[in-house]
Amino acid sequence: MSEITIYGIKNCDTMKKAMKYCDEKGVSYIFHDYKKQPPVESILMEAIAQHGWEKVINKRGTTWRKLDDDVKNNVSNENAVALAMENPSMIKRPLLVKGASITLGFSPDIYDALLG
Repeated sequence: MSEITIYGIKNCDTMKKAMKYCDEKGVSYIFHDYKKQPPVESILMEAIAQHGWEKVINKRGTTWRKLDDDVKNNVSNENAVALAMENPSMIKRPLLVKGASITLGFSPDIYDALLG
């Protein structure tokens, strides 16, 4: 089985659900806490390549809402990585990496299919 890394913020409710799911299913993973370590630029680039910036960047959170309208109106796949690196709280959580596959958010059904 490929190594699994879960990226996010420990106190996020969705993160807690994802980690609880993995713990209960006996799925081992590495947790990358954005509060302790910066995001991995290459992972963000790949997540955006696979899903588009609109899904990787959480536009419903307070970090996004606090951004200047000019910044929000000019986000693209090209500049979203830099924006996410500067504001890791706006990255969709959890971001789960297994091999070349990157999954955004948490759903038991999706995790069942991915982690079996």
